[in-house]
Amino acid sequence: MNAVAGSEVILQRARVGPGMAVLDVGAGPGRLSVPAAQRVGPHGRVVAFDVQPGMLARLHEAKAAAGVTNLQTVLGDAGKGSLPPGPFDRVLLVTVLGEIADQRGALAEIFKLLKPGGLLSVTEVLPDPHYQSRTRVRRLAEGAGFEVTEVVGPWYAFTMNLRKPVAA
Repeated sequence: MNAVAGSEVILQRARVGPGMAVLDVGAGPGRLSVPAAQRVGPHGRVVAFDVQPGMLARLHEAKAAAGVTNLQTVLGDAGKGSLPPGPFDRVLLVTVLGEIADQRGALAEIFKLLKPGGLLSVTEVLPDPHYQSRTRVRRLAEGAGFEVTEVVGPWYAFTMNLRKPVAA
């Protein structure tokens, strides 16, 4: 699983770099948020967003253990108007899109939060019970105004990068 959905692979595929503002939607215990905070460095910021208070409590522990200071946590439900204010350079959705009740609403919110030219990076991996196919991810994202820029990996373990058009 680390070869296709490990934190470093995902952050590399999403082209997360120093100084960026990153939103990790469905952050869970911080598997991506903590390494992202380390990668963006002191001039960047990461916002970890999750619907489960218990996951965010675990993330706070991981954040403290790693000594990162540029990581903020936000409790909320994507698609219900509770995403934190942007703008963001990158938004990560890793094996979480299928768990969002209002997928179209969530993608519309994310579109608004991204800087023009910013990337939404969606990773889906089987056997996740909420797995979303490439076709479904593409259809939902394009419906929200995103442009597909890259798809990496086989159909059962892929990352799709979607750009907010510069003119948007």
